[in-house]
Amino acid sequence: MKLKRSSAPAAAAVTQLRCGREHPFGSLKAYIPLSQNEYGLYRSMREALPVLDAAICKLVRLTGGFRVECAQGQQQLADFLRTVPCGRGQRGIHSFLAAYLDSLLLYGRAIGEMVVTGNRFSAVCWGDVTAVQIEEGASPLDVKICAPDENGAMRPLPYQHLLLLTTLNPEPANPYGVSLLRSMPFLADILMKIYQTVGINWEHAGNVRYAVVCKPGGDSMERTAAAGHAEAIASEWAAAMQDSKNGVVRDFVAVGDVSVKVIGSDGQILDSEIPVRQLLEQLVAKTGLPPFLLGLSWSSTERMSRQQADLLTSELWSIRRAVEPALERICELWLRLNGYSCAPKIVWEDISLQDLVEEAHAALYRAQAEQLEISKE
Repeated sequence: MKLKRSSAPAAAAVTQLRCGREHPFGSLKAYIPLSQNEYGLYRSMREALPVLDAAICKLVRLTGGFRVECAQGQQQLADFLRTVPCGRGQRGIHSFLAAYLDSLLLYGRAIGEMVVTGNRFSAVCWGDVTAVQIEEGASPLDVKICAPDENGAMRPLPYQHLLLLTTLNPEPANPYGVSLLRSMPFLADILMKIYQTVGINWEHAGNVRYAVVCKPGGDSMERTAAAGHAEAIASEWAAAMQDSKNGVVRDFVAVGDVSVKVIGSDGQILDSEIPVRQLLEQLVAKTGLPPFLLGLSWSSTERMSRQQADLLTSELWSIRRAVEPALERICELWLRLNGYSCAPKIVWEDISLQDLVEEAHAALYRAQAEQLEISKE
């Protein structure tokens, strides 16, 4: 039995040489909303977009510091908070607070541990929220923090009263907090596609490709020798390009109807300024920071209005209220271990977002008004 050979031509395999490069943060494209495995996604977003990394760092710094007031042992407590070891070579409660806030904003939750040696409060450390799980106990008020044991099974940690847990903006469907970067993955993926395309276009623009076309004449002998002429032109063109890489200027001479064109020179590069700004406006609006604090100059007046300052101040106070219970637990444990029964009070530093010159003018005007009142008397 003879097999009938198909007369259809074989499919060209040119597409196998095409590069399917995408931006290196592929997890942005595969994002599933409200999944429990978004830790790597948020890390990729922060690494991919410097504006998000700058927003988190600035929110941590703008939250500011604090001091503790209590009826007994206030100076000793202040010395402890100033020198307490925090792990990773850090000391002081403000180092712990900076890392704690960073985790809180990035992942929507932060975890820490108070280390007690005997009857001495020896250290306070922050933990990796991606390595633990949070489970509800018998009641909604009972929360257990679980970590993998030696067999890899998730088990509740033994000393739950020494663990610190803070959640950011908890919801009924997600009581363990939501990240500041939530609702950003879709826009971040589009923005990364634009940046990746801009990079590829400029790479092509900087590394120009040429198309050398030789059209044979009507003579039959010239058409027969077209293959040889093409090989000779290709060899000479390659030699000319190699010499140009070495800094040697070399002319290219050819006989016949030869044309040289730049591949892709007639393709217009799309303007990315407007779409990039629209995407960045959405991302920056989620952070609550004015654009100029992130290095974005979108207006001629690079100053913060009083309304913007008030809104940002309310955002910072919301973050402070979220972490304040954890700080109070740290201070209460130290006071109890040292025999004090008083309650600590967290006193935050004032948030100053206005221009120092305007504040100085306001203080001057108040002093002048007081002086006029005194002179009238």
